Amino acid sequence: MLAPPDGQEERAQVARAAQGDARAFTALALAHRGAVYRFALRMTRDQAAAEDVLQETFLTALRSLPGWRAEGEFRGWLLAIARSQVLRRVRRRVGEPQGFEGLDSVEALGVEAGWGAPLEAEALRERVERRATLETALARLDDVEREVLLWRDVEGLSGEETARLAGLTLPAMKSRLHRARLKLVALVKKGGRDGEEPRGG
Repeated sequence: MLAPPDGQEERAQVARAAQGDARAFTALALAHRGAVYRFALRMTRDQAAAEDVLQETFLTALRSLPGWRAEGEFRGWLLAIARSQVLRRVRRRVGEPQGFEGLDSVEALGVEAGWGAPLEAEALRERVERRATLETALARLDDVEREVLLWRDVEGLSGEETARLAGLTLPAMKSRLHRARLKLVALVKKGGRDGEEPRGG
């Protein structure tokens, strides 16, 4: 897997790509395609759909790049395009997506996950090592919870960038992220399932 270029190198590549440099755009695509595909796959839970989202994301980025104002991170901009493509697929399939209400209370999630126990990164990684369990648990999160968790914890976007992409204030994003982390831990402890069909996607 190619590592993303550093900030200065990436800005230079973006500038060249915006001027029509195909090699620069290809380098950017190769560096970030993994992040876009991971996000698309976890939001659609379908390989063919994720590949379509990946292709449409980079086609849209190629067309839109000359007008991009470099607000935020380039990876964040790509993930925002991918999110739009995912939502477009959902709208085509079932009509306008419903709102994401009815989240469990933080207190109930905390009790279920072992309130007060430190959710240290290493302990969490050990608990979700089994990929199938993690993917099932991720599918149980609603779309907004899954998005902020993937953007912040998996793709490493800043809190500010994650909030901007989600259309939330920073405090609201942190609250959603906290709920998502607690819910993920609770679901993983139960093998990823809670007896209902996945709601997200």
